[in-house]
Amino acid sequence: MARKATFYHAGCPVCADAETAFAQALDKDAFDVEIVHLGEDKSRLREAEAAGVKSVPAFVIDGRAYHINFGADLAALK
Repeated sequence: MARKATFYHAGCPVCADAETAFAQALDKDAFDVEIVHLGEDKSRLREAEAAGVKSVPAFVIDGRAYHINFGADLAALK
């Protein structure tokens, strides 16, 4: 069974690069990757914050947040 991996981003160049480098590189047999554009879907901001996301781009895997780089603070997306 694949593990859930959620990639949160805001569509900025840093996020687009991270999506290409990380989200697309994960083994699709091992991870069920969901990509969430928080700039377009602000209804998911609360979910991202609850998972520990402070900035994007970031992954949440097994309930833990992993910040890849600092593209944008979540507060800037509200």
